[in-house]
Amino acid sequence: MRRDILAARPVSRYGKAMRSLTIRLLAALFALTAAAAGAAAEPCRSETFEGSRYTVCSFDLTRTDLRVFWAGEDGAPYATFSALADALAVRGQRLAFAMNGGMYADDLSPVGLYVEEGDELKAANTADAAGNFHMKPNGIFYIEGNKAGVMETGAFLNQRPAADFATQSGPMLVIDGALHPRFIPDSPYRKRRNGVGVSSPTDVHFVISENVVNFDEFARFFRDQLGSPNALFLDGGSAPGLFAPELDRSDAWSRYGPIIGAVAPK
Repeated sequence: MRRDILAARPVSRYGKAMRSLTIRLLAALFALTAAAAGAAAEPCRSETFEGSRYTVCSFDLTRTDLRVFWAGEDGAPYATFSALADALAVRGQRLAFAMNGGMYADDLSPVGLYVEEGDELKAANTADAAGNFHMKPNGIFYIEGNKAGVMETGAFLNQRPAADFATQSGPMLVIDGALHPRFIPDSPYRKRRNGVGVSSPTDVHFVISENVVNFDEFARFFRDQLGSPNALFLDGGSAPGLFAPELDRSDAWSRYGPIIGAVAPK
């Protein structure tokens, strides 16, 4: 009888308040979950660091098919993001993201090491010469299964990781948490720049500066903002390019040698 009386009593003002609070908390949790899912589906975002703007595209390689491309079956370089996208579409695949993947010669061939599907198509370049590529230490971005790394060229050649894909460029931006020793904090040599860094074996960050920056500023963005202990410069000036459909970015007018791309089902 006591139970029936208690069950028949109207809900108290306190009970209504608690029910309302619970509903609001569940709604907030749902919104946060949806926002997180949206962030995972759209890897590219805008960030600001010390007054400069950057576009960052981050990938978890346990969920992303990341590769390096250079030439098609006919041996001709893809050269553009649109040509690569068309070639993938024929195979029933979709280009979800792309960035120019390192320095190249006039014929669009890689300047340094290039590995695709485990085959070394171009040997590592250890020559001493002028230019950013040869500002040693330079380095190599590589993908091994669902893991990736950025290593100084000498260390890579000594350890010889079993890379499925690799591309060499230079200079290194961050080396085991330290900035490249030749960078000058207040250097007047400022350009738009792009590069790649890793914050864990499976977390890779691709970055383009949206205004001109010097090497020191660009390297510190990777280390201090993105938490990347190793990062590599890919190119600068008019060369940086980004294919990111969610940002309506294609940079289809540019021509590249190696291209780093994320592939998804069509």
